[in-house]
Amino acid sequence: MIKRKTVTKSLECKVRITAITDTMQVLSGKWKIHILGTLLQGGKMRFMDLLREIDGIAAKMLSKELQDLEMNQLVTRTVVDTKPITVEYEVTEYGKTMEPIIDEIANWGVFYRNRLHGKTE
Repeated sequence: MIKRKTVTKSLECKVRITAITDTMQVLSGKWKIHILGTLLQGGKMRFMDLLREIDGIAAKMLSKELQDLEMNQLVTRTVVDTKPITVEYEVTEYGKTMEPIIDEIANWGVFYRNRLHGKTE
């Protein structure tokens, strides 16, 4: 009988799995990474500008996702005292730590598309 090594029992592995789970919960859903990527590229943006920039997202979904990102301290929301009132969103310094991760996801996506579809976009 061959005894198999159980990787998930080690403390290091448990810490790593917990960290991955936490990250996935913070960035869960279809839109959060897209929203962060858009704000990282565009800087401070108004709600309607974000809505126009992100293809296919509904206003209600954008609002919910921005609230989640704000709650997790990745995005700040600023109400500007104008007529009509405008709301601006910006990635926090803490949120900017996600930039290399989002860049790598984008790079992998380009690699994947090229490999699967043979496209050179």
